[in-house]
Amino acid sequence: MILIERPLGNADDPAWAQLLEGAVVDPLDLDQWQAQKNRFRLKTESGVEVAVALERNTRLRDGDVLAWDEPNLTAIVARVSLKEVMVLRLDGLLGRPPEELARTCVELGHALGNQHWPAVFKGGAVYVPLTVDRKVMASVMKTHAFEGISCEFIPGSEAIPYLAPHEARRLFGGAGATPHSHTPPSP
Repeated sequence: MILIERPLGNADDPAWAQLLEGAVVDPLDLDQWQAQKNRFRLKTESGVEVAVALERNTRLRDGDVLAWDEPNLTAIVARVSLKEVMVLRLDGLLGRPPEELARTCVELGHALGNQHWPAVFKGGAVYVPLTVDRKVMASVMKTHAFEGISCEFIPGSEAIPYLAPHEARRLFGGAGATPHSHTPPSP
């Protein structure tokens, strides 16, 4: 078993890209929930057991080099798979009267909360991870017909650079992990 306490670098960095060019890369596949955790154990694609123990508020990014074996030119590299993110741009609300702005934001919060969708507000936009089919989420937003709010979908990997670790965990650390229902449990 290999203990990983911090990434050595990232495959996108020019120096690492050059080193990895002729190397054997053994991917450690992580889904969006695992990538947000500080401690876990997994096996790489070739079966090498890896124990990850990172400092608090540290997350693995796609391409992080976790281990490097210089003599054998082999590396373990994180391959993070993030779901898409719905981005609600609020730019169209700027300049509206305060009462209208407040009403729209409360109604948007209610609409997102009613669906139990985790959300993060950052830089004039609301980021919501796909917890159901993209068409369903787009339909919900279209049904509400919020004036001044535009809706688009982007890969999670495009959203994550803008997020602090706690925000990334909110979006990717549990979206869809537990089913939710309004039906009371049976006795």
